[in-house]
Amino acid sequence: MFWFLLITMVVVVAAVTLAVVGGGESEVLPEAAPEQLVDPLPAARPVDRADVEALRLPVAVRGYRMADVDDVLVRLGAELAERDARIAELEEALTGGGGGPGSGPAFGSGFGPAPDSGSGPAPGPGSGDVEDGRS
Repeated sequence: MFWFLLITMVVVVAAVTLAVVGGGESEVLPEAAPEQLVDPLPAARPVDRADVEALRLPVAVRGYRMADVDDVLVRLGAELAERDARIAELEEALTGGGGGPGSGPAFGSGFGPAPDSGSGPAPGPGSGDVEDGRS
């Protein structure tokens, strides 16, 4: 009984090995194509947060594919530079194009120094003046 099981096991292992290696003209396991970036960043519109969160780069033998990572970084860098230029343009238009020292954004946007309403120390709590809610 032992010899029968041993011979059967050798035959099964040989058959599986032949099937995997492809012992004929036809290949059982075709050559796998390299993994490509499935869902790249959209070209027709600006990139938003959801696009970056959904981005999955394909993995190569030693990490990520450098070409795909470089493409994504170049695209994100261009998008950031474009947005920075647009923000600077809008801030310039908001300030009226003055751009001199001490001119900050208009409308009290919270950026830059607060406008000085007079000389001397600011009134403290309990001084009878109405506060604007800032502390």
